Amino acid sequence: MTGYVTKKHLAIMLSKVSEHPAPDVRLEQYTLMSEEVSDILWIIETTFNDIKGKVIVDLGCGTGRLTIGSALLGASHAIGIDADEIALRAATQNAKMLGVSNRVSWILAFVPYVSLKADVVIQNPPYGVKKEGADRPFIEAAIKIAPIVYSLHKAGEKNRKFIKKYVEHIGGKIDKIIPFEITIRPTFEFHIKKAYKVKVDLYRIIRKG
Repeated sequence: MTGYVTKKHLAIMLSKVSEHPAPDVRLEQYTLMSEEVSDILWIIETTFNDIKGKVIVDLGCGTGRLTIGSALLGASHAIGIDADEIALRAATQNAKMLGVSNRVSWILAFVPYVSLKADVVIQNPPYGVKKEGADRPFIEAAIKIAPIVYSLHKAGEKNRKFIKKYVEHIGGKIDKIIPFEITIRPTFEFHIKKAYKVKVDLYRIIRKG
């Protein structure tokens, strides 16, 4: 047990978190499956002890699955940040429904302009499919906010090389890369399959110095 919650129970609770009612394809507003969020957070906590008792920030939080999941796993406080007011309204209701409103906060802001400090950032930024480099401001902001960052990015050797070089350039280093496969459910009109499987990497990044 972690934070008095099992991984299965965490996934069940996170399945109650509503998805974005009107996602914008330009912002790549896809919702991670509850089981996938549970797997990611469980590894972060049980392998690295980086959630319980920590102040967590989730950049581009959407409707709040990573933020709320962190609170459910025992974060002392979890802060979700997004530039989309509609998403944050849904996130506020989701936190209230799951009984963690007293341990989460929501901030309406554009990521490059965020100025705060935390113990850990856990984020699922845009992968840059619609706008190349869309994930870079998230990485840069995350390293300024916290000494430890967990960030999901599209898999591939070329991408790994670029992210490693970019992270080192802005004052961080890659500590671990953990492969995952996530499910993209039909969200927009051009989606014709019931589900799309996408290979991603979870980066553990440590700020130098």
